Amino acid sequence: MLRELTSEQRRQLIDTQQVYESWLSADEEHQRRFTGSMRWVERNGAEYLLRKVGQTENSLGPRSEETEKSFSAFSEGRERNRDLLAGLSDRLNGLAKVNVAMGLGRVPVIAARILRRCAETNLLGKQLLVVGTNALFAYEASAGVQIASGLTATGDIDLLLDSRRRISFVTGEKITQSGLIGVLRKVDRSFKPLQPRAFRATNRDGYLVDLIRPQTRNVLKDNAPTSITPLADDLDGAPMDGLQWLINAPKTEAIAIDERGYPVRIPTVDPRVFALHKAWLARRPDRSAVKATRDREQAEVAAAIAHNYLKLPLDGDYLKAFPAPLREAAIRTLLPVKSPGLSEDSAIEPDW
Repeated sequence: MLRELTSEQRRQLIDTQQVYESWLSADEEHQRRFTGSMRWVERNGAEYLLRKVGQTENSLGPRSEETEKSFSAFSEGRERNRDLLAGLSDRLNGLAKVNVAMGLGRVPVIAARILRRCAETNLLGKQLLVVGTNALFAYEASAGVQIASGLTATGDIDLLLDSRRRISFVTGEKITQSGLIGVLRKVDRSFKPLQPRAFRATNRDGYLVDLIRPQTRNVLKDNAPTSITPLADDLDGAPMDGLQWLINAPKTEAIAIDERGYPVRIPTVDPRVFALHKAWLARRPDRSAVKATRDREQAEVAAAIAHNYLKLPLDGDYLKAFPAPLREAAIRTLLPVKSPGLSEDSAIEPDW
């Protein structure tokens, strides 16, 4: 199920990740310091420095040594930032071609573009986490391995809504007018909800985006936000049993490579929790046989990556923190495969 990257592939992956991290840092500086414009205007016989961001323009004061320094710092800094971004972009374009040639492209292009758009609005890694099959791309990128394509093939992406986190002012400004469905339409204009306030959107190619959220114990007292915005055609998160474990789990992220060779950041949950959750899903009586088999195999590969490559413990001490259903799933689904000599009556300390 797992194939280790060659030394050349590892070097190429690390180079791409480092360049992308530099690009992200430069882009963050651009968004924070250099968006909008500055200009001098004459009013009542004096010159004033104006700063415009979006539709709002404010005066920074009359021309003075201080405002001239502000104007120079903004203009020169923005030019340096643009040069840096342009150079890093060219570097990523070159790396992308090599990444494809070396077989490093993994994440479906449509999924990668959706995640980058979500990142632009500051939703990714905060209100939204990647769960389901696409999380495996983060785990394999962290470990320097590749998972058998049958376990990573998918025609959808699951986005887990963490409604406990408030949307920041900056994020709110970017998302209020269009919602999550607007973000998707920036990737592909054909995206639309299957019905008003549905949890699922699809495009003309049949690619699916699901917005899901934890199901509360008492649905009558469920007052948590169910969507990013209240817009009539935005997605409304579907409540699902078992997702509370993922919401509360430790988080991780990695920079993976999409099928065109470009990097993409994937924030998700700890691979051990992913493995436990998939093992639990595989044992649910209402799970179809086909899905249960895939769940079990994905659980096994995530556990193997966590233990063998990331050196993360999944022993009795770790499992104590989880509810009985997850501990039982670990014993009955993962344990026999990884440690067949350990009986069910033994202490829950598998040699992962």
